[in-house]
Amino acid sequence: MTSDPLISLRPWEAPEVTSWGRLPMNAVDRRSGVLPLDGDWRFQLLPAPDAPVGGSWSSAYVPGAWTVQGTDDLPQYTNVRMPFPEYPPHSPAANPTGVYEREVDVPAEWAGRRIVLQVGAAESVLLVHVDGRPVGVSKDSHLAAEFDLTGRVRAGARSVVRLTVVKWSDASHIEDQDQWWHGGITRSVLLYATDPLHLADVTVRASRSGELRVDCRVRDAAGALPEGWYVSGELEGHLLTQDAEFDRFNAEDERVSDFLGEARLRTVVEDVRTWNAETPELYSLTVRLHRADGTVADTARHRTGFRDVEINGRDLLVNGERIFVRGVNRHDFHPLTGRTVSYDDMRADLITLKRFGFNAIRTSHYPSDPALYDLADELGFYVVDEADIESHDHAHEIADDPRYLNAFVDRVSRMVLRDKNHPSVIIWSLGNESDYGANHDAAAGWVRRHDPTRPVQYEGAAKLDWAATGDATDIACPMYASLEECVEHALSGRQTKPLIWCEYSHAMGNSNGTLADHWAAIESTPGLQGGFIWEFWDHGILQRVNDGRPVGRGGVGLYDNGVAAPGHRWAYGGDFGELLHDGAFIADGVVFPDRTPKPVMYEHREIAAPVRIECFRHEGIVLGNHQHFRGLAWLTGEWELSLADGRRLTAPAELPDLRPGETAAVPLPFELPEEGGEAWLTLRVTTAGDEPWAPRGTVVCVPQVRLREAVPQSPVRVKNRSVEVDDDGLLVHPLLTAAPTLSLWRTPTDNDELGGMAPRWRDWGLDALVRKVADVRLSPGQVTVHAEYASEVGVVRHLQVLTAVEGGIHVAESAELPDELDDVARVGSVFETVAGLDLMEWYGQGPWESYPDRAFGAPVGHHSVPVDALFTPYLRPQESGGRHGVRHFTLSAPDATGLAVVLDEPRQVGVSRYRAADLTGVTHHDELVPRAGCVVHIDAAHRGLGTASCGPDTTASYLVAPGVHRWSWTLRAL
Repeated sequence: MTSDPLISLRPWEAPEVTSWGRLPMNAVDRRSGVLPLDGDWRFQLLPAPDAPVGGSWSSAYVPGAWTVQGTDDLPQYTNVRMPFPEYPPHSPAANPTGVYEREVDVPAEWAGRRIVLQVGAAESVLLVHVDGRPVGVSKDSHLAAEFDLTGRVRAGARSVVRLTVVKWSDASHIEDQDQWWHGGITRSVLLYATDPLHLADVTVRASRSGELRVDCRVRDAAGALPEGWYVSGELEGHLLTQDAEFDRFNAEDERVSDFLGEARLRTVVEDVRTWNAETPELYSLTVRLHRADGTVADTARHRTGFRDVEINGRDLLVNGERIFVRGVNRHDFHPLTGRTVSYDDMRADLITLKRFGFNAIRTSHYPSDPALYDLADELGFYVVDEADIESHDHAHEIADDPRYLNAFVDRVSRMVLRDKNHPSVIIWSLGNESDYGANHDAAAGWVRRHDPTRPVQYEGAAKLDWAATGDATDIACPMYASLEECVEHALSGRQTKPLIWCEYSHAMGNSNGTLADHWAAIESTPGLQGGFIWEFWDHGILQRVNDGRPVGRGGVGLYDNGVAAPGHRWAYGGDFGELLHDGAFIADGVVFPDRTPKPVMYEHREIAAPVRIECFRHEGIVLGNHQHFRGLAWLTGEWELSLADGRRLTAPAELPDLRPGETAAVPLPFELPEEGGEAWLTLRVTTAGDEPWAPRGTVVCVPQVRLREAVPQSPVRVKNRSVEVDDDGLLVHPLLTAAPTLSLWRTPTDNDELGGMAPRWRDWGLDALVRKVADVRLSPGQVTVHAEYASEVGVVRHLQVLTAVEGGIHVAESAELPDELDDVARVGSVFETVAGLDLMEWYGQGPWESYPDRAFGAPVGHHSVPVDALFTPYLRPQESGGRHGVRHFTLSAPDATGLAVVLDEPRQVGVSRYRAADLTGVTHHDELVPRAGCVVHIDAAHRGLGTASCGPDTTASYLVAPGVHRWSWTLRAL
């Protein structure tokens, strides 16, 4: 290999070499008449790019990373740190290099045509050979590279294509993204053919006014353009006209080369159907390139959306409307194939997001597969298209390093050239976490000149001053800035740009606390327009436990509902034996690795509800349309009245004809019964017909309002019945295997650990409180127990009054926390039940998991869930499965025996098969052994979740303060 001129370039060590022999990027769709080259290729994995290719070949599937295909080079996860110590632009000597090779039979009918090889993506350096001869080099791991093979291959003959992929290079230093490091060819490979006279590029600009402009660039592979060529266009039967003024300008412009032709087509569509994320109207556009005799030399087909994007002051407008950006950051990821994602998988991703109220995607932190943009156009998403630039570990040095200037401009410009015709793309992003320097300014200048129809954003440019002007961002797009900071900025009078978080609400483990608080502020504060949650996926790779290797493509069916099959687990950083890693920080998505929604998705669905109950008045309910462009005709509804005594009434709901932003009062659908206690009215909103992303009847939201407060009721004391306690004053009950005791500890969430709370709780000794009985007093039908729980910083005084009441035991408790315990996880009771109680039924918020600062999406009602299904399998075991606002609950066996608990007021309740110590002592779910009985927590107060693993902690109102906490509950046998 070392004798090849291509290899002698050593492009993996040369930042000034971004490509060699690679064709310019363009936006012409070439998916028809292609020869796919996906499938099994001969493969060798070399230890370094200079190592000789040996005689023994294995097989690798393309597209796919070799790191998940049985090689010894396994995935590695780092966040900020590079996985090798060399400084830019150097790469390590031990540099895995994959050699892919296969024969290709070039179709005979391609004789006389221009033949192009397209490699969809390869990381990080691609070297192409055909029949042993060098063809070209490409960097940029997430955009396609094309090479002209005309004259190198023969139609009707067989050629050998070799693709060599070098894993580490100078380019790796600007691909330092928060994700798994892989190596391989991760998107499809194909050949296509065109006429020598071909469309080199097509630029479509379609305005909401109905004006359409199509700019065409034409080349001829044979050299100078022939005389008489012309282009024509058709938009769903409507012919476009050639712009004579543009032709005349070109004819007089001495800069126009004989080797490049330009033409412009125009039309105006009357009564145009505009594109937006709610009603993504698309038109079919066909552009044809003709020879002088009228025959067609080349054709390009596009789906076009008519829409405008602009910034007016501090507002981002789409079609003149100020929108809310309900976004998520999305990596290309699959638990079996790594970075390779199929069309069906991408469609499933976007359908999931659409069903849970998201309307925007940031392609973190590189351009996505081209199919994703087609799907975003079709299904309706606003896209922030992000260039493949992140130099996190060496950001400051690289931002102004002239050796990387070409790479910055090349990556940004190629993204724009590829994706410019997609109406879904509303913002260009210059990359992520790469400081800010001259290289960014150069890239921003190119974009603004080439495409003035969209704004540019880059978080690093506005980091020091959100109000600054004249920099490389048109949007203030902070990363994990606190809500208080953002609201203060919007109210300061200094704001000059729209404020849209590029990342917020970090979804690591049991997280996303205060999401509803964020959106309440966003919707009520001019200048705030939303943001992008970090992130869509938990990046757990399916791993065999016995040998620690990725399962690979054959693992379909080995996971379900977020849980890996027995003998398997979701791997995160460090699970593949890598010494340098960042652990479970890769598991920070709103869905599990198999795309099962986490509970936060239901929270987001209600926050983003298109129709809402604004308020309840005695004469009726006020409904509001919270969309930007669409009425309510596409929705239907059903009213449900839920009473505390278990009664449930339903009736169809006729939604009013409301335009976006309008409200209307509708009469109460039921006459409220005089009896029945607390009453809640819920509007179950579903799709009225089939949507592209949801069949008829799909739930869209379930807004709810309380019609009547609960009436407190005290249990009736029975003095002639005894309460049994043991020598330590602990309750003895036939349904309990462990008596109720005080708990101040929870299995730390990822936010607790990384935010610093859990280490502090351990230092305080909250995970191992020592109980000392101070006093036990007996009276007829009642036991009063004074106990003290010793921590490392003070004593917690606990009072428990056990009273015999009709049908059971009433437990009244108080706990006095010293001032030193100023922020604990919870204050409440924990007990354990006998085996066989497998079903939990409750009245309160649900049915999914909820916590004090993440409970907006859990409506109050009567819910029933198997105990085993209450637990949420976050990749690293932690506190999970809690239900907020529980009024009463039962735990029952199949024969309906069991226990019932009635609470004094809505409380946080957790029921699980695991003690906190069980969860704390393991790193993966395959290590857990469930208990036969139930572990039950009843909390007087429970700390919010926040997002402190990366970003702000929960707010003060959700902290558990020192002082006296009181709560009570009644235990009865069923």
